[in-house]
Amino acid sequence: MSNQLTLKKPFSVQGKGLHTGLKITATFQPAEANTGYRFVRTDLEGKPEIEALAEYVKQTERGTVLNKNGVVISTIEHAMAALYAARIDNCRIEIAGPEMPILDGSAIEFVQKIKEAGTETQPFDRQYYIVRNRIEVEDPQTGSSIIILPYDGFSITTLVSYDSPILNNQFARLNSMADFETEIAPSRTFVFVREVEQLLEHNLIKGGDLDNALVIYDQVLTQDRLNTLADMMGIAHKPVNELGYINNRPLLFDNEPARHKLMDLIGDIALIGKPIKGHIIATRPGHGINNKMAKLIRKELKRQEVQAPNYNPEVPPIMDNVRIKQLLPHRWPIQMVDKIIELSDRHIVGLKNVTGNEEIFMGHFPDEPVMPGVLQIEAMAQTGGLLVLNNVDEPERYSTYFLKIDNVKFRQKVVPGDTLIFRLDLISEIRRGIVSMKGYAFVADKIVTEAEFMAQVVKNK
Repeated sequence: MSNQLTLKKPFSVQGKGLHTGLKITATFQPAEANTGYRFVRTDLEGKPEIEALAEYVKQTERGTVLNKNGVVISTIEHAMAALYAARIDNCRIEIAGPEMPILDGSAIEFVQKIKEAGTETQPFDRQYYIVRNRIEVEDPQTGSSIIILPYDGFSITTLVSYDSPILNNQFARLNSMADFETEIAPSRTFVFVREVEQLLEHNLIKGGDLDNALVIYDQVLTQDRLNTLADMMGIAHKPVNELGYINNRPLLFDNEPARHKLMDLIGDIALIGKPIKGHIIATRPGHGINNKMAKLIRKELKRQEVQAPNYNPEVPPIMDNVRIKQLLPHRWPIQMVDKIIELSDRHIVGLKNVTGNEEIFMGHFPDEPVMPGVLQIEAMAQTGGLLVLNNVDEPERYSTYFLKIDNVKFRQKVVPGDTLIFRLDLISEIRRGIVSMKGYAFVADKIVTEAEFMAQVVKNK
């Protein structure tokens, strides 16, 4: 496990919006743990906030646009990618306008500013979305698709394809976020000259120029026509004699467009609200298909807010049955935890194998054995007790007594043959021997029971 991060100090960026052309300042602020990314429109009355989550994405034409109750923030993907790559979990972005500054069309300035500001560790575990099974979305009309496969890490492969003699087929790959700054972040957004007039008619790219985008000239136009387009964009005329890239700065990479598409995908996937463990393969990605995938994952997360811990029976436990008996006073038939498989200062994961030989099933019920909910809560409480005792010196000299249990929910029955996996997290710091925890019990990938606990740690007499 790793801890959440936020910025150590604020920083600001300033520039024009790619689509609005407005001069805009955005200030990135440290934020409290478990708050995620949030945008604040400081130019509007009441300074409304928008959480950077996929369910608020309302438009994906040439950028990702958040809209909550009519309050809009657009072109957020480059900033989101930089925060995600830097492992920033919580950040408050105050922006005096409807769009993030485009800067040079890449994420590099965001990355550099984050490095200068530094990061601060927060006393809460980082919660990952772990891909357990293949996930796929596709768009038959465009030929776009995204597949996410199980992988104990994070990597992306993107493949782009255009009907263009200049930009045809390209691919890019990122195997480690450590390479994001040098290999992906400097890659700039791009546009085809043949698209410019239509985009302007759609009230887009008012702030575009030859310095903040790769401009691809792949169909012959007269110089007069090129000059007319330049006038429409409000930029200087530029003589063009051959097909190719006509932006002011040369390509940084032969496959810079594919790398930029990879960066956009990271920024859009960041809107699921948790870092991913998985390998992403994207064919002809764009903001539409990216957000289709993000919304699919968000739907799953909202259905079950906590993923089941990953249990590999081949990995030795952190605490076995012998060690558990040294810490807990419980004995047969009331010892309800078999082993501990994860443990940190703020969370614990324990396991109980439910068997048909347990005495309780003689009466509950003989013809349809079901584990009583009260015993599920007891098992969860014992797991939480081990978390608490792990945080004190000489834990064998202390006991944990539960004072209160709230918000108990039983979602499905537990029967012999099930393996119960318990996850408990501290809700607040331990103060004066009082501790509060939130607990979940899982069978396979489904939550079966949940509850909140308050306990007291007492020294044995």
